[in-house]
Amino acid sequence: MNRDEKAAVIDQIADEIGASEAIFALDYRGITVAQTADLREKLTATQTKLRVTKNSLAERAADQAGVAEIKPLLVGPTALALVKGDPAAAAKVLSDTARVLRGPLVFKGGFLSGGFLSAAQVDAIAKLPSRDVLNAQLVGTIAAPLTGLARTLNALIAGVAVALGQIRDQGLVGGTAPAAAPTPAAEAPDADAAPAAEAPETDAAPAAEAPETEAAPAAEAETDSND
Repeated sequence: MNRDEKAAVIDQIADEIGASEAIFALDYRGITVAQTADLREKLTATQTKLRVTKNSLAERAADQAGVAEIKPLLVGPTALALVKGDPAAAAKVLSDTARVLRGPLVFKGGFLSGGFLSAAQVDAIAKLPSRDVLNAQLVGTIAAPLTGLARTLNALIAGVAVALGQIRDQGLVGGTAPAAAPTPAAEAPDADAAPAAEAPETDAAPAAEAPETEAAPAAEAETDSND
């Protein structure tokens, strides 16, 4: 590999390191070509690329990408798992493969969210639930109180509706009671006014008849005088 080819490889690895969410370094001594190919295929589902290259090139790429923290891990046969997807899912695939192979694949450490990871920390990450599982658990945790709140609000609304219905049935809403209340008070003055209007007419009738009754004898007296 000439200088230009090395520079191209370094640039490519640096770009991959810079675009990674996490980097896991592994000792891959003893793993076969077929096992490596199988592991790469499994890692594809987690958007992870397994990069096996010379440590000297990886060191220069790490410097170029601004992740010099992984350089102490680049000692002996080292494979870099460059994770663009879920770090926990990728670590779990690597851990499960190491368990099946019983030895040829060992975590050396890694880099995640700007911080260095020890081998034990990478193992701990491998035991975490995947991002999808965590999201589902989070949604369930949030949804549970909301469901209870919705039920409480529905019960309150139903209670208010029942109370309003009872008030309406009792005539306390809708203007029914205020209209009915003045009715007796309005009729009372009319009942009292009727006798007052009739009394003058009853007293006036005898007064008109009395002069007529008394005038009749006077007329008869004049007749007798003429005779």
